[in-house]
Amino acid sequence: MASSLLLCRFSLLLLDLEEQYFEQHFAHYLTSRGPESTRRSSGSLKVCSKSIIFEPDDALKPIIKIYLIKERNIVAPYKYERGDKKMTFMLESPGKTEDVVQMFLQLHRASRLDKLSDQTAMIAAILQSRLARTSFDKNRFQSVSERLHMECVAEMVSPLVTNAGHVCITDSTLYFQPLNSYPDAVVLIGLHSVRRIYKRRHGLKPLGIEVFCTENDLCSDIYLKFYNTKDRDELYYYIATFLENHVVEHTAESYMLQWQRGHISNYQYLLHLNNLADRSVNDLSQYPVFPWVLSDYSSAELDLLNPASFRDFGKPIGALNKERLERLLERYRDMPEPRFMYGSHYSSPGYVLFYLVRVAPEHMLCLQNGRFDHADRMFNSITETWKNCLEGGTDFKELIPEFYGSDCSFLKNLLCLDLGRRQGGGRVQHVELPPWASDAEDFLEKMRLALESQYVSEHLHEWIDLIFGYKQRGSEAVASQNVFHPLTYEGGVDCDSVLVMLCSIDDPDQKIAMLTQILEFGQTPRQLFVSPHPQRITSRLHNLSATPSYSSSEISPVSPGMESFEDLTEESRKMAWSNMNKLMLHSTHKIHKQAVTGIAVTLSGDSIFSTSQDSTLKMFSKDNGLQRSVSFSNMALSSCLMLPEEKTVVCSSWDNNVYFYSIAYGRRQDTLMGHDDAVSAVSWKDDRLYTASWDSTVKVWKCVAADMASNKRTLFDPLAEFEHDAGVNTIDLSPVGTCLATGTKEGTLTIWDLTSPLPLNQLNCHSGKIHQVAFSPDSRHILSVGEDSCLVVTDVQTGMLIATVHAEQEQRCFCWDGDTVLCGGVSGDLSVWNLLNSKVIHRISAAHSGAVTCMWKNEQCSSIITGGSDKQISLWKHQY
Repeated sequence: MASSLLLCRFSLLLLDLEEQYFEQHFAHYLTSRGPESTRRSSGSLKVCSKSIIFEPDDALKPIIKIYLIKERNIVAPYKYERGDKKMTFMLESPGKTEDVVQMFLQLHRASRLDKLSDQTAMIAAILQSRLARTSFDKNRFQSVSERLHMECVAEMVSPLVTNAGHVCITDSTLYFQPLNSYPDAVVLIGLHSVRRIYKRRHGLKPLGIEVFCTENDLCSDIYLKFYNTKDRDELYYYIATFLENHVVEHTAESYMLQWQRGHISNYQYLLHLNNLADRSVNDLSQYPVFPWVLSDYSSAELDLLNPASFRDFGKPIGALNKERLERLLERYRDMPEPRFMYGSHYSSPGYVLFYLVRVAPEHMLCLQNGRFDHADRMFNSITETWKNCLEGGTDFKELIPEFYGSDCSFLKNLLCLDLGRRQGGGRVQHVELPPWASDAEDFLEKMRLALESQYVSEHLHEWIDLIFGYKQRGSEAVASQNVFHPLTYEGGVDCDSVLVMLCSIDDPDQKIAMLTQILEFGQTPRQLFVSPHPQRITSRLHNLSATPSYSSSEISPVSPGMESFEDLTEESRKMAWSNMNKLMLHSTHKIHKQAVTGIAVTLSGDSIFSTSQDSTLKMFSKDNGLQRSVSFSNMALSSCLMLPEEKTVVCSSWDNNVYFYSIAYGRRQDTLMGHDDAVSAVSWKDDRLYTASWDSTVKVWKCVAADMASNKRTLFDPLAEFEHDAGVNTIDLSPVGTCLATGTKEGTLTIWDLTSPLPLNQLNCHSGKIHQVAFSPDSRHILSVGEDSCLVVTDVQTGMLIATVHAEQEQRCFCWDGDTVLCGGVSGDLSVWNLLNSKVIHRISAAHSGAVTCMWKNEQCSSIITGGSDKQISLWKHQY
């Protein structure tokens, strides 16, 4: 790593903050001192907006920029030579001398202006003039057949520096050509290689765009800052439109679903959330933020099974120490508006470089005017840093992703930097590690183990609520002791509003100073969630010990199909869902005169019962055909179910009644008259019958299956009633039997705790009627489909919408396993959806000649039956 650094002499980090590098010329630096052989140094003369830089070809000679930089090619604090000094340079191309001199004079005039704002404006005008006089070199196109879409000016962004140039995008490639040809004449990215693209705030303005050609990497392939939002948005939408046909677009909710179900690790999920919240490694004021996970940095052995080894994830760093928090709250209570609890942020450019100074020393020198921090304030020890975060009056910093990565170089002084001596006399070298880490590699491995541990997986959502979620701002932030300075929040400030907020200050210089202060102070991530973040489902995670020999594969969630000792039913179910794209039609039966509304099947599969809008309940066998037909009234039947012992079929009707049909006796056994409007759906569990109605209620009745099977008269005692604001169209009971989900005609999903008459959660998740709701097999999620053509996944615990998938057509019914959905649409198609990437992975066109209206599957998911508005019932099997 050290040798690669030596090859790169000049860097934009040698410029002042916000300084522009315009052009370079081959030149000679002439001196009158020393032997004649040393009086002439060849190199390159670089014209910058605030300085002139000469980079000698001889790597042992210092770069000259008013002060001496990189003498003997060593990264070290800058040396200043004060006083007047005459320096002579001779260009290799004398014909360019006049132009270069005029450029120097123009920039010198800008530097002599009294106000900083005037200097900045004049330099910006010079830059825009040079950009306007140039354009992208079309000879750089990769193919003569490329079609130009747009060209504009922008700046390529890297930590602490930007570089102006021309952006060009064609039908196949994104190009950036720097005005100064540094570090390359052109940067290009093929659109087919792009995997992710994000809009970014840069300098508090919505001007940035960041492009990734990998799915999980921390670093992007290019970060561009535009001069106006219109250009940024046009480029973004062009690439985004291109990606629609090639790459799945992920939202915070889709990543949440993947994380909850164990398909991505804690580390990957935090990276994705940081990206979605405007955090980028190219912007030190918005660098990705990761939590301190452990609280034990003093033990000889690290016990990841002991909860005491971990920090409290429900509190920000500033609230972990009760005594310090009391002092901060006392100051907060006495503070005038706008009030804040913490005088510094948990993430800022200074904190990032505090951790990374050993691998990014030039960034630290750039940020701190050519100086390293005092040796005793450097990142010297993990234990000391954690202690200071707990006890320091102004230190509330969290960690960065590198603490959970695989590159430990930021913990070692591999560049042999002179970072000073501490008060005890010792030099600052490698970071001192906790006793439980044998070396830097072992430290990072145990940090990764800790991040992916069972305890962290169960509590990480609490930290997400603080940093990215509903506890980030407002009353919840106050209650959680999580209030930072208002200027750190998105929407709290932008460049044009600073003077409005500080209306008594109209000095542009003070505006620039204020903006600089805001950027260097740190910024709170963009808020991604406004309701409590659901907990991770951790039953499929390995329990971890502190043994450091675990590989990264051993800390990953167990993938579906890899768990040991599962029963055959579970294995059969998994195989069926993984092969849902191999579903084949087995037989069709047209036995009704109108749309089929419900299907119930005996355990053996021999007898199939179906209800229809033609008011009949029919029983047929795939081998013997239609066997029975019964009508209870002249009104449509809306659904049916089979009670245990398989002797009674329950049917709901539009005539406000529920009918009980005895299979053994072949007749109506009983009638429940309990509603004032059509009964839309029924469900049964543990001797309780649940009936949903368009009269806006769901009622619970005592219904003992054994009594029904023995043909005893049933009283149907009412046990509970759940009231709604609109007609209830569909219901489902959780597999564990503790919750009820209801969907109304107006699109409201309500989750009920069956022990309480009050809703557990209620949300308007559809813009029209909800056709069906169903719990996932683990009772953690609810899927709903409605007239608005959306598939919506809701978290039961928090009521949060964690995924919304927009289908091409209205979906009427479905069955699902928590990840994959088999849907029936209004056109008659059957579609298999992967909810984790919101894509249709298989489609059976024209499964019915009209809408698919109902669906049934057996426990093993090996048989599926669908009914349609075409009056048909279709039987489906997997073709392995």
